[in-house]
Amino acid sequence: MYIFISIIAFSLIIATHELGHFTAAKLLGVRVYEFAIGMGPAILKKQGKETLYTLRALPIGGFCSMGEDSESDDPRSFNGQKRWRRTIILAAGGIGNLIFAYILTLFLIIPVTRFVGTTITELADGFPGEGISGLMVGDTIISVNGEKTHYIEDFRTHMYFAQSSHVDLVLKRDGDILIRNNFNLEMREYETDGIVQLRYGLSFNVIEANFIEKLKYSVFSTINNVGLIRLSIAQLFRGNASIRDLSGPVGIVGMMNEIGQESSSFRDALYSLIDITAFIGVNIAFMNLLPIPAMDGGRILFQGINWLIEKFTKRKLNPKYEGYIHATAMVLLLGLMGFVLINDILRIIKS
Repeated sequence: MYIFISIIAFSLIIATHELGHFTAAKLLGVRVYEFAIGMGPAILKKQGKETLYTLRALPIGGFCSMGEDSESDDPRSFNGQKRWRRTIILAAGGIGNLIFAYILTLFLIIPVTRFVGTTITELADGFPGEGISGLMVGDTIISVNGEKTHYIEDFRTHMYFAQSSHVDLVLKRDGDILIRNNFNLEMREYETDGIVQLRYGLSFNVIEANFIEKLKYSVFSTINNVGLIRLSIAQLFRGNASIRDLSGPVGIVGMMNEIGQESSSFRDALYSLIDITAFIGVNIAFMNLLPIPAMDGGRILFQGINWLIEKFTKRKLNPKYEGYIHATAMVLLLGLMGFVLINDILRIIKS
């Protein structure tokens, strides 16, 4: 059952991405030849007034075909539009995913009655960094290692990704901005109400979760997920993570199924899967908007490259050459996806 729910979740993420492109194209009067959910052979087809709607066999992708890689005399073709209109259409897929993730996050926090901020309300007994030159009650932690913190979740995320217990903090104290570079902030054993716990020794302010705060929290939670993905990619480039740590649809579905099975109730499982779905939606938005050929961000990048070519040479770049670059990049991406797929399967077999 949880595998089925996970597949539905992936399909919704794909659908919202392609719906973003589709909606922007339709609003801007651009012709859409086909709107497809999934890849591979079509299992359902419906011909609209000008657009063919298809549902395909493999729920691992989708597309909104607007003839991006071909020339056309049709004034409603994608390449016949002004550059800013094409950029909006290309960016709309990722924006659709971000809106979807935001809505899911907002749904999850409907029953929440309070949030925890980053203003220090108490320092544990024996906290070594207490004082005017360190941390004091009333200080608000604005950033950790240059990463903004709005809620305790942001603080925990950035502390997790810190390379050591010595971090650079930016604080706000009585309206003044203070900097604490190389500040030693590590997990220690502190006793609270007779119970010894491993913690940073900081207690933070409680925020009443009214309607406006819930809207704000959903925004910052989505932003926090973007930061989490960016930091994870940085870990990969630093060598702190391996390409073998990457997971594709098979691995993620397996993980979601495992989380569902281990949850104490169906309600808890559903909430966990919705939370993961929101994170994946942000992930797909982020990756698609990177300036990599074959991705939406790569196509947006080529809008700028084409503008430069036209400005300095007074000639237009034939769309087929851009198409060759995107096609080559797609082959490489498919190769990476194949590697990740095999790695996912081997990981499942070994477990």
